[in-house]
Amino acid sequence: MCGRYAFFSPAEAVKRTFALDAMPELAPRYNIAPTQPVPAVRIAGGGVREFAMLHWGLVPRWAKERAIGSRMINARAETLAGKPAYRDAFKRRRCLVLADGWYEWQVAPGGKQPWFIRMGDGRPIAFAGLWERWKDPAAESPLESCTIVTTDASESIRRIHDRMPALLAEQDWDRWLDPAYADAARLSQMLGPFRSEALQAWPVSRLVNAPRNDGPKLIEPERPGAGA
Repeated sequence: MCGRYAFFSPAEAVKRTFALDAMPELAPRYNIAPTQPVPAVRIAGGGVREFAMLHWGLVPRWAKERAIGSRMINARAETLAGKPAYRDAFKRRRCLVLADGWYEWQVAPGGKQPWFIRMGDGRPIAFAGLWERWKDPAAESPLESCTIVTTDASESIRRIHDRMPALLAEQDWDRWLDPAYADAARLSQMLGPFRSEALQAWPVSRLVNAPRNDGPKLIEPERPGAGA
């Protein structure tokens, strides 16, 4: 699964990497948690890429209440086309959720040990995501929300956890984002385990367990079991 991640790349690097016309300068975040606003890229009117902040926890169009989103922070790649909560978004509303790395917790004798995982070359990451627009009866503006797609873990990190966010290769971004692209089989093929050799991981402090904690200290390498 993916329940916590970090995004701290400067705006200019993100704008260049994801071919955006505009990108705001965001404060670095090292402990992004469910139900918070998260940075994403999607296709706007006219077929151009746009940056958007989306509520993390997808709220389907047919939902009666917003709270359902807290149970939909992740969507399994294997069931996107069949699950009522995700199948419409899988067809028409796909996005890239922007990150620099994510955390997974490894079961260890002294309790679960958090690890930070990122691209070995330090590039920003594109998680495969789905987004929806839900009309809240109690609000004037609709809620735009998203979920992060998960898949089987790459071989190099299976010792940490058996699932991971689906990382999209750059050559697949255009097709994933294109709402007119409807080849479900090809889209599903994009969501397999990422290349193991492209990833690096290291243990970090258990300070990341509490969403209130933030800052670059959370991704500093630490001896397994240390920190509180």
